[in-house]
Amino acid sequence: MTQLSVNLPGLSLKNPVMPASGCFGFGREYSEFYDLNQLGAVIMKAATGEVRYGNKTPRVAETSSGMLNAIGLQNPGVDKIISREVPFLAEYNMPIIANVAGSTIEEYVMIASAFNNTEHVKALELNISCPNVKEGGIQFGTDPDMAAEVTEKVKTASDLPVYVKLSPNVSDIVGMAKAVEAAGADGLSMINTITGMQINLSAKKPLLANQTGGLSGGAIKPVAIRMIYEVKQHVSIPIIGMGGVSTAEDVLEFLLAGANAVAVGTANFQNPYVCPELIENLPNVLRQYGFDSVTDAVGKGHV
Repeated sequence: MTQLSVNLPGLSLKNPVMPASGCFGFGREYSEFYDLNQLGAVIMKAATGEVRYGNKTPRVAETSSGMLNAIGLQNPGVDKIISREVPFLAEYNMPIIANVAGSTIEEYVMIASAFNNTEHVKALELNISCPNVKEGGIQFGTDPDMAAEVTEKVKTASDLPVYVKLSPNVSDIVGMAKAVEAAGADGLSMINTITGMQINLSAKKPLLANQTGGLSGGAIKPVAIRMIYEVKQHVSIPIIGMGGVSTAEDVLEFLLAGANAVAVGTANFQNPYVCPELIENLPNVLRQYGFDSVTDAVGKGHV
């Protein structure tokens, strides 16, 4: 029998598949399609200190093999997430990962501290890579010193394992990974979206109100695979891989590159059943390529 279970810092996963932050809300809508107990874990939508209403519309556009978005971290604020959304997800048998975002280091620390006292949240995903906000986000995700500082401060403020979500919008992804590992990160999430733009031909102006947005979906999968492959050779902490996962073969490709688990983003919008379908199909794909377990495949694509 093929073993799908994966153990990561703070996370005991029955399988390596989880929805990515920002593409699954807090799971309420998807719970009407299937039983969320099937998921390996769930990464909640980003939490900020106060409610955020996001960027002006239009803020989403379909592209060739992907999607461009500039939502701008819209969320109800950390207090409402803890009081309203965490209890809903806690009804299911899966670890909850809280995505933490902020404009300042102090805001990151405040949110991490708030989740630290929440019984059902098992780990934090430190969002230092959102390209669609004017303050915070990618400012921290493109400077290794700032990334290390916010990681260290959050680690000090929380007992929960911290997975730092890296931005692909850098020239040295390995340097960023090594900086946050040295600062105490327990794991990495990679990659976030790639900054892009689409022009409205009729208006002769950028299509998105924010002008630029984050490109996700199948179009960025080769970039994600390359970056995970490179980073895996230089860090010892686990990686949750994401960026264009839509088939069980994609999951195996991420594992071979060095990911220990995967998160599914844009594909949820194309097929709301994609996560349970990946979980169902993964054992056959692993066996087809000669693996008895998920962990057997991790990093086996390296030469």
